[in-house]
Amino acid sequence: MSKNIIVVLLLLIGINQVKSQDVNQIVIGTKHSLRSAILNEDREYWISLPDSYNDKESFYKSYPLLIVLDGNVHFKALSGMVNYMSSDTYRSQTIPEMIVVAIQNVDRRRDYTPDKIITVRENNSGGGENFLSFLEEELIPELDQKYRTAPYRILFGHSLGGLLATHVYMKEKTLFNSFIAVDPSFGTWDSETMDKKLDSLTEQSFERFIYIATANWGKRNIRNRDRHVRLFESLNNKYKGELPAKLEYFDNEDHSSVPIIAFHNGISAIFEGYGISYRDVEDKEQLTQHFHALSERLSWSFRPPEYLVNQLGYRMLQGGNNKDKSNALEFFILNVENYPKSSNSYDSLGEAYETFGDAQKAIENYKKSLELNPGNEHARMKIKELSKSE
Repeated sequence: MSKNIIVVLLLLIGINQVKSQDVNQIVIGTKHSLRSAILNEDREYWISLPDSYNDKESFYKSYPLLIVLDGNVHFKALSGMVNYMSSDTYRSQTIPEMIVVAIQNVDRRRDYTPDKIITVRENNSGGGENFLSFLEEELIPELDQKYRTAPYRILFGHSLGGLLATHVYMKEKTLFNSFIAVDPSFGTWDSETMDKKLDSLTEQSFERFIYIATANWGKRNIRNRDRHVRLFESLNNKYKGELPAKLEYFDNEDHSSVPIIAFHNGISAIFEGYGISYRDVEDKEQLTQHFHALSERLSWSFRPPEYLVNQLGYRMLQGGNNKDKSNALEFFILNVENYPKSSNSYDSLGEAYETFGDAQKAIENYKKSLELNPGNEHARMKIKELSKSE
């Protein structure tokens, strides 16, 4: 290539860079670094926050954590998918909003293998427990300190990352509550090793949810696929009742193509029922029982989402009969009970009491809403109107 062409290319690149500085960026996350005393190295992680995180009216919200292994590979895709499946913008809301934390790789064979692999040549495998200590004793405490996290944590891992995720699921104690293990590499888990791990299982494992995806590698991967099936069937046999787990085989996906679709199906399996439509809810009792069942399955308390209860309340408030209006009031009261720091929940309850002609209770709730959000002009206007009419 001639020097003149190189100069022209460099000039064009420079012009493009200048132009790009004038264009507003779409930011999906931020980079951070943590010095790990356990690993004796700096570890980089990337963060993607939910749409509502920085809203002034959402200051009271806390969010589950999704920890993503091989974060340099999966961060963009999984962050976008979580955003789409949970954000009010797209009206899908089949999973709760969550904070996505992607761990960048340093030495995945060392970090993701829980057991030492014996090979002819010396290797540094078997550091999985050490890496897990970094996650649970250093990274998660830092995240809990810096962000409004809820103590419900999901671990996503693919290949060797899936191996580590499965290992953590089978431990007696862990800070993680659910696991997505995508085509986990069980190459070192022969029958004897797997039997030992299964024999050491405690009841705590069955209080967690695990999703295992298996890809189709053709004849090369029959052994690994069979190990997935063997593990899943053994877990089923050990647990009395319906196992909080799912195994899914992807006939048309290979080891490289399966992570994205498996994540979608895995996170959907964990939160199955969370995205119930307001059209399928008849009354408060049905809704509370529905989320009680979800909470029982996941061994964590998940309250009916505030937006859903609000939808139900307004739909019934606009109904033509007294029963619907009575149900509407119950829904608005439920939101205030579940989200006592939400300005919007008190504003909606104020509207309900106003509709029922109870000006005093309407004013009380509008005042509470205004106290939580001094910028709520709707509440301020209503207080003024109703005070004049008393």
